[in-house]
Amino acid sequence: MPDTAQSSPVLSLPYIQPSQAQKHVTHNAALAALDTLVQAVAVDRTRTAPPDPATPGAVHIVAPGATGDWAGQDDAIATRDGTGWTFLAPKPGWRVHVLDEGFDVIFDGGEWDSARPDFDNLLGLGIGTSASAGNPLSVAGDATLLTHDGAGHRLKINKASASDTASLLFQTGWSGRAEMGTMQSDDFAIKVSADGSAWTVALRFDAASGAASGAAVQQDPSDTTAGRLARADYAYGPGNLLGQVSDFQGTPTGAVIESGTAGGGRYIRWADGTQICTAELVLSHAGAERLEAYWSFPKDFAGAAEVSLSALLDAGDFAASVSGPGLDAALAPAASAITATGTTIRLYRVAGAADFSSGDSAACRVTAIGRWL
Repeated sequence: MPDTAQSSPVLSLPYIQPSQAQKHVTHNAALAALDTLVQAVAVDRTRTAPPDPATPGAVHIVAPGATGDWAGQDDAIATRDGTGWTFLAPKPGWRVHVLDEGFDVIFDGGEWDSARPDFDNLLGLGIGTSASAGNPLSVAGDATLLTHDGAGHRLKINKASASDTASLLFQTGWSGRAEMGTMQSDDFAIKVSADGSAWTVALRFDAASGAASGAAVQQDPSDTTAGRLARADYAYGPGNLLGQVSDFQGTPTGAVIESGTAGGGRYIRWADGTQICTAELVLSHAGAERLEAYWSFPKDFAGAAEVSLSALLDAGDFAASVSGPGLDAALAPAASAITATGTTIRLYRVAGAADFSSGDSAACRVTAIGRWL
């Protein structure tokens, strides 16, 4: 290497000394150094020994642990001239572009390090626009693409605590118009605004139960506001069409239709309060003049005044089971003492006709129609 006392302080280019012989040698050495350092480009920086064969003019950064012709030249910039290798010892701050890595490296005084920018812990990044303290990542463009590096892609929005906000805000002219996320709680909500000031929660999903609420769903069983979504517990479908009917202050709160059997009969109830009970009774001997049976309704009615009754005899069964008066000597079945819970059905013979015998009986089909509320 040139005597640094007689060379330039930055690049160590050799000076031509007064009365120096063969000045061209010193001048050419300086040009050779400049040829290497100006627009410095190295083939690589991973070799510990020179390539064989070596290409004239090739430049390499010598890797630590150098051997052979490069021994003792760790981190030096090696240049192949016409006869051998020349070496330039780097100074802190020197920059070289490494071809096989595609980026610049900088010598820090101890080693060569990548000159690529460090994108960790940036104060801000603006793409197509300027970042700000409130928006440290800002992007302006027709679209922003987040794609997958495998089977899928998940966008994560994290917040410190449940009372904070993690959301997506949609704006018009920098004024909020819609927002979705977990805002001031862990419930997921969608809210909207016409002016960016007054907000309406359209939908909220409870974090614990998943139940839906908000202005977009029915507020009560009688809410028929256009555009509202029907709540499952207010609307009717396959899941609640059949079941137990009920009401609250005159408003149905249960199923539409309820049916079943009880006390030897059947009943049907509708959500509007209508009730129909049916049964087949066997009227038994209760005296010479009548057959009778007590009917306990399968379900109670709201009151005796709400009950209408009808009864029909089975003519074939009557002829087979009654040995006393014939069918033309029997009156129509009649109800006696109707209450909300039941009634007595009686079959009388025509006065003067043959008496009913003690073993006589008659099948009678009965229907009661009324209201359960």
